[in-house]
Amino acid sequence: MCISAFASLPATAGLAAELSPAAQLGRQIFNDASLSASGKQSCASCHDPAHAYAPGNKLAVQLGGADGRTHGYRATPSLRYLEHTPPFHFDAEGAPNGGINRDGRAASLAEQAERPFLAPHEMANASTDAVVERLRNGNYAAQFRRVFGDAIFAQPQQAFKRITYALQQFQQEEPDFHRYDSKYDLYLANQVPLELAELRGLALFNDERKGNCAACHPSARGEGGAPPLFTDFSYDNLGVPRNARIPATADAAYFDLGLCGPDRTDLATKRDLCGAFKVPSLRNVATRQVFFHNGVFDNLTDALRFYVRRDTHPQEWYPRDDKGKVQKFNDVPVKYRANVNVSEAPFDRKRGMAPALTAGEIEDMVKFLATLTDGYQVQQ
Repeated sequence: MCISAFASLPATAGLAAELSPAAQLGRQIFNDASLSASGKQSCASCHDPAHAYAPGNKLAVQLGGADGRTHGYRATPSLRYLEHTPPFHFDAEGAPNGGINRDGRAASLAEQAERPFLAPHEMANASTDAVVERLRNGNYAAQFRRVFGDAIFAQPQQAFKRITYALQQFQQEEPDFHRYDSKYDLYLANQVPLELAELRGLALFNDERKGNCAACHPSARGEGGAPPLFTDFSYDNLGVPRNARIPATADAAYFDLGLCGPDRTDLATKRDLCGAFKVPSLRNVATRQVFFHNGVFDNLTDALRFYVRRDTHPQEWYPRDDKGKVQKFNDVPVKYRANVNVSEAPFDRKRGMAPALTAGEIEDMVKFLATLTDGYQVQQ
């Protein structure tokens, strides 16, 4: 197993903190539905604090827009544990790493906060000036002036930057975004034991020939004893099945290619990156209600079964064409299917071979992943 060091939990774990004036504003902005075109959608609508700042429903993509009925294109990720995400870059080996959003296009939490205000399928404001005007007419406009200056609304571009800055400060300062108080955190701090099934699941998670999850979701403490984030910020193309519950997929020519588009445009010519999405943190994964960038699975067990049976039993996951042939990797254009990861375990097996994990081992893995849920209460 990867775990050898034990250290105390972060000082902020489970504790209230005094937020700066900017962060206090950010909290109000985060929960303010009046900043949307519909007047009914806030950041918290899709990033529910009661669900680890992820959606509280099983919709593959969330609804938004001026009418509140416009479908999105990707499953909404959690906003927890993003504060240590590095800006997007290519590492020493030339591999993409870092960045916020599933395609890493935002370099900071403030930059990430810009798009939802303007995206037609989200808060759907016509412009940044429209967002500022809504806030200027809101019930905390005077507080905004006190924090950012009496003349701030006379400079709408600067005011919008202050809005996203406040959201960033809220996410960085509010301990609820980075609790580090799961059962696994307590286990690392030598405060509680894991059950046998959870320990078996952890061993499978770390085993390079079984789950091999730790290759991208490191489970060991980081530099200086930092709690693991369960992501290395890398990118992978997993060839997940096409999700017909996303209305955009009704167009056979539509594909979400992650790093090379359609939302991100600066890497469109890097064909080897097409179909790759950022590796998310697995903290609170057991509370999620849909999985992968397109929300194609609605339970954790099926997500794990897909990992280990994608190549050994592809007929379980992909449709057949009119000749009965399984259309493997059907949500990746044929010309980019060579980008799908087929070399690392558990993806290095062939059809008809035994999957890397048995049903019982998947059950143990699910139990281990549940130990990554924040807010664990020690049994007395």
